[in-house]
Amino acid sequence: MADELTLKQILAEPRTIEDLHIPQNIVIDLIFRLLYNEGNVALARFTEVLKIPKGIIDEILLWMQKEHLVEVSKASVELGRLGNVYTLTEAGQARAVSAMERSQYVGPVPVAIPYYNRGIEAQTKTHTRVTMAQVKDSLKHMVLPAEFHRRVGPAINSGTSIFLYGPPGNGKTTIAQAIAKLIAGTDPIWVPYALTAGGQIIQIHDRLVHKQVPRETGRTAEFARSDQRWTLIERPTVSVGGELKMDALDLRYDPISKFYEAPLQIKANGGMFLIDDFGRQQITPSDLLNRWIVPLEAMVDYLRLLSGQTIVVPFRQLIVFSTNLDPAQLVDDAFLRRIHMKVGVTAPDEKLYFQIFVSMAKYYNIPFNKDAFLYLLQKWYREPGRKMQAVHPRDLLRIIVEICEYESAPPRMSPELIDEACFSYFVDMSQSSK
Repeated sequence: MADELTLKQILAEPRTIEDLHIPQNIVIDLIFRLLYNEGNVALARFTEVLKIPKGIIDEILLWMQKEHLVEVSKASVELGRLGNVYTLTEAGQARAVSAMERSQYVGPVPVAIPYYNRGIEAQTKTHTRVTMAQVKDSLKHMVLPAEFHRRVGPAINSGTSIFLYGPPGNGKTTIAQAIAKLIAGTDPIWVPYALTAGGQIIQIHDRLVHKQVPRETGRTAEFARSDQRWTLIERPTVSVGGELKMDALDLRYDPISKFYEAPLQIKANGGMFLIDDFGRQQITPSDLLNRWIVPLEAMVDYLRLLSGQTIVVPFRQLIVFSTNLDPAQLVDDAFLRRIHMKVGVTAPDEKLYFQIFVSMAKYYNIPFNKDAFLYLLQKWYREPGRKMQAVHPRDLLRIIVEICEYESAPPRMSPELIDEACFSYFVDMSQSSK
């Protein structure tokens, strides 16, 4: 494939079987499986499922008719061949059973790996840029230090990796979600529904991750008649926590359906991959380091089929690691060097805590009481030496609302309610015995 191949050329609507750039047998097997599953299939249904033009499907069906593999079960005088409904012959039924034994994938015709690679690379050559105003706006629902946006913005624009670290309960996950929403709001990205390599099919499309947008929106006018095997989506976000296992980062083969599911990092290409609670996964940080040390450096990943064949795919997403553990205890210097930007999310001081508390009191429609607030600071933070967390005001005020609702009384702040909420919220064995 020529190096200068443009995204417009990659997404051009195929006009012939050769324009699909995949073995014809893959398409024929898909037609067999669809007929096997549904019995009678109209040409419009073939195009709906396979996502390739009617002319290409009609050409294949004409050949299959000549080979006595399919026959017309219903014809349309007005529409001619385009109105035909097809069914399998006895010989076709046997071929369909064989196709089902090879794989049970029924869906859009896959895209060849080299074309997928060029398509993703063409859309990620330059990093998605966000402005200072956009970053500020995305974080405005949080109370953060005044210049915090200056640490996050350049990290997003770096387009490689961010390490969010700091004590728990101070907004790391919320910040990561704000970054994800910001990235999703930039230009949409084209991704194929499925790939093929070595005669195998790899499904990429994931309804939980890939949110389709109308093709008419954004910068899509030049792709009005594009290859329907590619879909236009918001830039994706894949988020994982403690449930992450190593096999989720490799091709996953289903022995029953007999096709592969793409690993999470491929689903996140062009968007963001958040590893929340880093260090608490079912794989160790060092195992993750060994798995991703080359992709983080070279921006490509190596995946292996069961046949032993290795395929190379782009590794083009913003990786966000979020942890409340000590980074120095989690990973070595080699790994930290490969994480482009490190952003500390620290506990609030009393001034920032006050701002958060006032904001949350307004949110819950609780009249602010200065004396009750000062009582909270003195008794529950200063005297016991308790560290403040940005999440505390929200949680404490929510408990106060629940107590007041139980009393059938309007929400209010008082030292007595502060004590009751704190006794319920903070774990303190010395207090629980009193």
